[in-house]
Amino acid sequence: MPEAALIALEDGTTFRGEALTGDGTVGGEIVFTTAMTGYQEVATDPSYAGQLVTYTFPMVGNYGVAPALEESDAAHARAIVAREITSYGFSHAAEGTWLEWLAANDVMALTGVDTRALTRHIRDRGAMRAVASTRTGAVDELVELAKQVPPMSGRDLVRDVSRRDVEQLAPDARAGDDADAPHVVAYDFGIKRSIAARLRAEGLRLTVVPADTSSSAVLRMKPDGVFLSNGPGDPAAVKYAVKAVGKLLGKVPIFGICLGHQLLARALGLETYKLPFGHRGSNHPVRDVETGTIWITTQNHGFCVADDLSGTVADVRITHIDLNDGTVEGVACDRLHASSVQFHPEASPGPHDAHGLFRRFRETIDEVRGVATAGKGGG
Repeated sequence: MPEAALIALEDGTTFRGEALTGDGTVGGEIVFTTAMTGYQEVATDPSYAGQLVTYTFPMVGNYGVAPALEESDAAHARAIVAREITSYGFSHAAEGTWLEWLAANDVMALTGVDTRALTRHIRDRGAMRAVASTRTGAVDELVELAKQVPPMSGRDLVRDVSRRDVEQLAPDARAGDDADAPHVVAYDFGIKRSIAARLRAEGLRLTVVPADTSSSAVLRMKPDGVFLSNGPGDPAAVKYAVKAVGKLLGKVPIFGICLGHQLLARALGLETYKLPFGHRGSNHPVRDVETGTIWITTQNHGFCVADDLSGTVADVRITHIDLNDGTVEGVACDRLHASSVQFHPEASPGPHDAHGLFRRFRETIDEVRGVATAGKGGG
């Protein structure tokens, strides 16, 4: 049977509902996502580590769950909050229900919450620390517990989600002969499976390495390119990764997504800062500065790259702009063969407007490999 539940925010605001799975008290930063589908992908995205996720779509769970939709091998959202959570499996691919999955993965699921009011509060006051609890009798105590949750600013969560070993991934068989497949070292700051799949679909052979892998260790692997993945937390706290990226600049083509974008930007000399309530969802418009093309993108980030280029290395430029708030969504330095985007071009489950960025990375690698080969031949 459902238990009465309470969400207590650090500013003293509370919201009531029912817990369909989970018991006790969990804490984290409370955020919201506007995505209408992809609820399982959200819950398994390592970028949501340490967060309580509110779904603004009023009903989630309709089409069930399937292993193929998981972005990692664990649930990373501490709790999920929705107006209504269903336990259906209305999909031919469903292998279980949403509530069964949440219970099996020990994720607290709160339903019956006024998610419109909660989202408006976060939008107006900013994402903040909160607890979700089935112990509803001590409101003041829960508010105090929310204040004790570690803040996201200054927090390195990458070490909590990154792998400890090295993994080799062959190119997707559909990409053609892999006899001479370019080799990309992919940093796992919380890498999503769909990102690795898109890289492999471009015919790239991957070596996925832990987040704290040194630049010298990467270079010993003789990569044709380096990929910087998504991940959780404050990029300013992941100093070891910024240092490694800085030493790789100019030695090999680099492409970054989300946290990887922020880390590359810091290595190039830009600053990062925390957004009031972040960008999370699958309907965010972004403009390509060079072509004027508008893409609808999937996003999931609470930090952002500043637009002040005065302290950067030479030839850094901003490539993409968010049309909702004008924030930086992409940077590049062609001279160093480095580029990154804040949004998620793998877009699992959609939209797919920016899939071409993976092909562009492959083309950059091929171009640099060709130049290197020509140079050796001319010697």
